[in-house]
Amino acid sequence: MRVRRLMATAGVFGVLALTAHPAIAQDDKQIHSNSIRENAIAMKALPLDSPRFVYDSGLTFEYPDAVRGIYVTGNSAGGSRFDELLNLTESTDLNAMVIDIKDDWGNVTFEGDKDSPYAKIGKSYIKDPRAMLEKMEKKQVYPIARIVVFKDSLLPKEKPELSFQDGGKIWVNGRGEAFVNPFLKEVWDYNVGIAIEAAKLGFKEIQFDYVRFPEGFENRDNQLKYEMGEYKDMKEDNVQKRVHAVTDFVAYAREKLKPYGVKISVDIFGYTATMPEAPGIGQNFSKISENVDVISSMIYPSHWTSYFGIAKPDLEPYKLVREYAKVENKKLSELKNPPISRPWLQDFTASYLGSGNYRVYGKAEVEEQIKALYDSGIEEYLLWNAGNTYSPGVDYTPETE
Repeated sequence: MRVRRLMATAGVFGVLALTAHPAIAQDDKQIHSNSIRENAIAMKALPLDSPRFVYDSGLTFEYPDAVRGIYVTGNSAGGSRFDELLNLTESTDLNAMVIDIKDDWGNVTFEGDKDSPYAKIGKSYIKDPRAMLEKMEKKQVYPIARIVVFKDSLLPKEKPELSFQDGGKIWVNGRGEAFVNPFLKEVWDYNVGIAIEAAKLGFKEIQFDYVRFPEGFENRDNQLKYEMGEYKDMKEDNVQKRVHAVTDFVAYAREKLKPYGVKISVDIFGYTATMPEAPGIGQNFSKISENVDVISSMIYPSHWTSYFGIAKPDLEPYKLVREYAKVENKKLSELKNPPISRPWLQDFTASYLGSGNYRVYGKAEVEEQIKALYDSGIEEYLLWNAGNTYSPGVDYTPETE
């Protein structure tokens, strides 16, 4: 069994990050993304016996032999379902939970300190997050805090200038969801501050989701009104500016969170691994992968069109995942320090695809996806079910070819 231990991080920059939270020092807002690299170089130059400044939450979690996790909403984490899901991990080879800390609408899922800058957006979904984490520590269930970054319907109400606007109103997509602007450092700091709160609670990994511009942004780029911040005068087209903004945020967040000893993971669309970069949303698989500890591609078979020569991917979960893994393995092999691959798999039925285009997903379909990863040399994964109802009887650690 290989155990990857979370490494403590040394450096003077750690002190700065600790003292700067949660507002993140005002003068820091003038620092360009180049400063991140400069800080990293300065840290490498420190002698090995430099004092360590790493926040200690008081909780201890060992990194599992391989993370096999499930998604947990704030409501599930704070209600009776939590014990059921904890029992699921105890009775199977599952060993991790990805828990909503900032959800898809922008809510923080626990109330926290009344003096916190996030008190207004804190909900009482998880009434006692520390007690929840202590339960997880006792069972050694690895805790991952999910933070939805740039999809946020709350922050624009307070500060519309941080969002995209259309005709004087906050722009929303077809589902009524607003986004905040990845070009703006204030938006970065807002989300990094929430991540720091999660790390201080005792979470051992921060998973950033919706690290991107809205889907189809290339088609409304000129229609919407928004600021470009430091990227305005960059001598590149808007596609590259978006790629820089998304990648720079990930690098910035990783640097700011180093003093808290947490791993950084990012969710990313699976199709981004199949192209140089996604032009509208600003995701470049390789560039993001270079700045994280874990990359989690969302490779649900239901979310693909006829990629890899598979006409109806939802009907062929093993083949879809196996073909995707070939592409991802090649891309990661080209990186100097590739992250851990930990894809999101499908444990839900996509009936919305229509008759003849979907399968009812259960034990067999989940096992096919896991087996495809294992046969491709990928041993970590996460299961997604929006209602947190997971298929019973699944073999989560199959034999490989």
